[in-house]
Amino acid sequence: MSRFFLRYACALALAVPALSAHAEIVIGVDVSTTGPAAAIGIQTNNAIRLWPNTLGGEPARYVVLDDGTDVSRAVKNLRKLTSEDKVDAIVGPNTTAAALAALDVLAETRTPMIALAASSVIVEPLSDPKRAWAFKMPQNDSLMATVLVEDMKKKGFKNVAFIGFADSYGDSWWKEFSAAAGSDVKVVAQERFQRTDASVVGQVLKVIAAKPDAVLIAGAGTPSALPQKTLLERGYTGTIYQTHGIGTLEFLQVGGRDVEGTLFPTGPGVVARELPDSNPVKKVAVAFADKYERQYGAHTLTQFAGDAYGAWMLLDSAVARALKSGAKPGTAEFRAALRDALENTRDLIVPNGVLNISKDNHQGFDERARVMGVVRNGKFSYAEAATDKK
Repeated sequence: MSRFFLRYACALALAVPALSAHAEIVIGVDVSTTGPAAAIGIQTNNAIRLWPNTLGGEPARYVVLDDGTDVSRAVKNLRKLTSEDKVDAIVGPNTTAAALAALDVLAETRTPMIALAASSVIVEPLSDPKRAWAFKMPQNDSLMATVLVEDMKKKGFKNVAFIGFADSYGDSWWKEFSAAAGSDVKVVAQERFQRTDASVVGQVLKVIAAKPDAVLIAGAGTPSALPQKTLLERGYTGTIYQTHGIGTLEFLQVGGRDVEGTLFPTGPGVVARELPDSNPVKKVAVAFADKYERQYGAHTLTQFAGDAYGAWMLLDSAVARALKSGAKPGTAEFRAALRDALENTRDLIVPNGVLNISKDNHQGFDERARVMGVVRNGKFSYAEAATDKK
């Protein structure tokens, strides 16, 4: 037997285990890189470009589609990902409306989804069988609303006005904020506006007429800047709060000087380097901030980028555990095992918090996933909140 044949035979023998290893894991991603939510989707896509090419130690492939911030297109994308690409899981969409529309696809195909939209209605109530397959990265609005109310109480604000999107995002925030406000903070006005509105003068005049100590604008991305600009133009001098949905660089650019001093709740990853060393998320958050900003530049990290990278970390952990079931990627059995693994994630630190997911909670963050932020010198910065003193 020649030396060449011996070398070839040995190489072939060594290759056999690799050939019998787990199949490639395929993840479908639906993001809004164009359309009204593009400011969010682009940040998401930037983080996705940093995802390692493995999950659970096995090769992974990512199929990324743009939905143009269109719900019907998002559903079409998800049907393609599940039927043609045979994905093992889905990450996205970015918007609540699209994530809600995706629930039927999840139930029909029994495919787990990690949504990148904020509203808790994506994963609640879990008694709904469709939501058994839905998980999400962003903090529930209730978690963020309570830290806002705590800050308002700390500052002595008694009367607050609300102006929010006239859609599911605004509805969720109105529900959670009004509940958190209780009898301690009186909501003296509630107004709504469309993401595509060119003017909100009418709503702002009603808000100002109510004489609030502070105003909460419940919107996301660049459209959130319009009510704030209009409030200042009409002479409002009180404190303005926004939600964590503002966390895009475009919001800062569009808002300019008018959004200086804005207070907002945020995931710790956004202000990672300013956190106290005692913060349990800081080490992981700073590591991601360094990774992200090496690629995209200083002060470019946002909540949405942190959520997208956190989705990879969650999948990486869950895939490793799902593979132990013996089910092969690309099968219904593996998707079910992956869903179960996601639902049993414990003490996983990601850039925006610590995840403890269960059959009763498909989001999984607690108070460690929120801090108060402030727009300072044109950047998202850390602001000491009432809960930070405890």
